[in-house]
Amino acid sequence: MGYTMTEHVERAAALSTLLRGHARDHGEREAVVFVHDALKAEALTLTYAQLDRRAALIAASVRADAAPGDRVLLLYPQSAECVAAFLGCLYAGVVAVVAPLPGNYRQDRRRLSSIAADAGISSVLTDTANLPGVQEWLGSTEWSGLRAVATDRLTDGAGLVPEPADRSTLALLQYTSGSTSDPKGVEVTHGNLLHNVMAFARAISPDAPMRVGGWAPLYHDMGLILQTLAPLALASTAVLMSAVTFVKRPYLWLKMIDDFDVTCSAAPNFAHALCVDKVTDEQLAALDLSRWRYAVSGAEPVQVSTARRFVRRFATAGLRDDAFSPCYGLAEGTVFVSGASRRALTVARADPESLERGELRRVASEAPGRELPSNGMVRDFDVCVVDPETRAELPEGRIGEIWLRGPSVARGYWGRTEATAETFGAHTTAGNGPFLRTGDLGTLLDGELYVTGRRKDLLIINGRNLHPQDVEHALREDHSVLEGLPGAVFTVPLRNGASARGDEALVVLQEVRGRPSADSARVLAHTLRDTVSREFGVRAAGVALLRRAAVRRTTSGKVQRAAMRDLFLSGGVEPLFAEYDAALETAVAAGEGRPA
Repeated sequence: MGYTMTEHVERAAALSTLLRGHARDHGEREAVVFVHDALKAEALTLTYAQLDRRAALIAASVRADAAPGDRVLLLYPQSAECVAAFLGCLYAGVVAVVAPLPGNYRQDRRRLSSIAADAGISSVLTDTANLPGVQEWLGSTEWSGLRAVATDRLTDGAGLVPEPADRSTLALLQYTSGSTSDPKGVEVTHGNLLHNVMAFARAISPDAPMRVGGWAPLYHDMGLILQTLAPLALASTAVLMSAVTFVKRPYLWLKMIDDFDVTCSAAPNFAHALCVDKVTDEQLAALDLSRWRYAVSGAEPVQVSTARRFVRRFATAGLRDDAFSPCYGLAEGTVFVSGASRRALTVARADPESLERGELRRVASEAPGRELPSNGMVRDFDVCVVDPETRAELPEGRIGEIWLRGPSVARGYWGRTEATAETFGAHTTAGNGPFLRTGDLGTLLDGELYVTGRRKDLLIINGRNLHPQDVEHALREDHSVLEGLPGAVFTVPLRNGASARGDEALVVLQEVRGRPSADSARVLAHTLRDTVSREFGVRAAGVALLRRAAVRRTTSGKVQRAAMRDLFLSGGVEPLFAEYDAALETAVAAGEGRPA
């Protein structure tokens, strides 16, 4: 009997055997399209048959240096060749580790070396253009003896029949992006991938095969799994372009969606804001976005104002008002956890005082409130909201840590027994478990998931709970000169005489354009403080204005507040202008709160 494509995914023993079946049954169908500068005439296309042949050829080369279960490092620009190399690793039975190219910055090279050390790599794959840079990086590390292979040079050979695999077989290590010095490799199995593809497909509920496309890097879980592996598993098409191209010319992302009939494309909140700011009226007039049915927003907190501006701006290009879809996910859950499709933006207007007390309570539209977008319903996980201190389960509407359980939850952290037990083996006080502790705070309300922030970023000031992204967003909303510029808000403890009570001082680091004069910088710092006081009822003990790109962010665009706090306390922040209270000056000079 025949099966639907989703049924094929549900029945598959492994992703590699599923894709080999697609090559047999749908060989001439487009599998991967890589778009150079959004020019349709220059796009590189691989059919399923061609992708299978390249993957088998690469697999044969991989097995010359690695045995099944070994970890292989993939260092590529965004390309169809990187997709083929990843599938080649699956065919060879090795564990793929997709990471950014070494680059020229010390911080990036240090992080890459940390990933390679943690994974215990046995070989490296790249392309011809980047082979010299990869070899130079390898030569400066303890892996100087490893061979780096440029897979695009492989044109001859018999190829390798895929190694046997099942749903328990480890497919990749997805390295978390939150820390530069201590990255953790999330162990993602074939079963995790197949289940998560189904969770995504069920949430989106497409009425026809969906072409998925975008610019999210393949070393990020959104780029690799949602943007690439999901359409491939469903025998559809993945359309890829470079993140560098997008950042330089955001319009080209939308043009790619139009030109290549992309049905679903996901991006972080900042990308939608950038399109609103940068796409001109003339460019807008040339776009037809009526076929873009799923504008998924994820990988960083979704701002209601950004979503509304994006939908309003591109409605004239045919974007439907039910296309924008906030979602929630994390690497430890493979990637996708919740989302909704084909409905207008669902928003809870929350009472600010109740939020500070850990409760989501709706208020009337005319009353003061903070707008939180729903991240849809959690359909394919067991979800539990838990008091992170007592581990007691909380009722609907109470804010706590989001805990998850289900087949998409990854196996653990590579080589981290204690961290795996703490994060993946949590039990409630009632003995319910094991659960994955996400580290994210939120609640369920009317069956919808609302995410309020990260537990580690929560600001506790005078007994009140504030979320830093709310403060950062309010500053941008209140000051148009900051539109599109990231900031980092955190607290610093005041001790050792600066304050006998051990208070927490709120610090605002904010990027600005250009180099403002001393007078204009002072005025801006004062008005930023006024906004914090007026909107949140607390005082900003310090404001520092920074040059562009000074606020550190993860590969998905999330602000690295902990890293910025550490940098601030260690004297590593070089502001264009700064204004601190005396107590904060004393604490910073003494290095209080600095990590050991």
